[in-house]
Amino acid sequence: GNRFRIVLRDVIGDRAVLESRLATLAREGVPNYFGPQRFGRGLSNLRALLPGAPPQREIGFAVSAARSLIFNAVLAERIAQGSWNRLFVAERANLDGRNSSFVVETVDATLEARLAEFDVHPTGPMWGEGESGVEGVVNDLEQHVATRFADAIEFVTAARVEFARRPLRVAVREFEWAWLDADALQLSFALRAGSFATAVIRELLDSGGEVLEDEHA
Repeated sequence: GNRFRIVLRDVIGDRAVLESRLATLAREGVPNYFGPQRFGRGLSNLRALLPGAPPQREIGFAVSAARSLIFNAVLAERIAQGSWNRLFVAERANLDGRNSSFVVETVDATLEARLAEFDVHPTGPMWGEGESGVEGVVNDLEQHVATRFADAIEFVTAARVEFARRPLRVAVREFEWAWLDADALQLSFALRAGSFATAVIRELLDSGGEVLEDEHA
């Protein structure tokens, strides 16, 4: 994984509310969104999806951005439905800190405990060739969201990348914070490899449209 130390300056708002939110993130984790830097400055990594777009030399950036776009949309839908941190029968659960996953056959007390302890996580689609690995209500949700991204799916499929799964949430470990002065807040935390520090920041405050550079994700 990766460790981060970030100083947020010119913080405006209720300090008690913000500290309560920090405690919630430490306890519940955060949605594992791809950060805005995945899509390039001005969404430049998605331009290859536009009709009549010229071929890109670095096609890999465009493929990654297209897959990330679909994943973020599925995650947003599960957040809207209140299921981003729940498991369903016939979906695939990710083992924390690994790329492996398994099909959920039953959601019993043992699995619920593992979910609460961040040992396993629900997953979303990294679109590509092959089967999604999920069935039931999760498959229905993902297929419904996918209807909004036909061009992205066609683009990804043409690139011949394999379907994969990505955890929908990430634990914010070793989470510490301290006020350096009245409006400067220092955060220190660790995330699993492939997760974005900007995903943590977006759950805390409105950054006014500024994008934090996240070189470790």
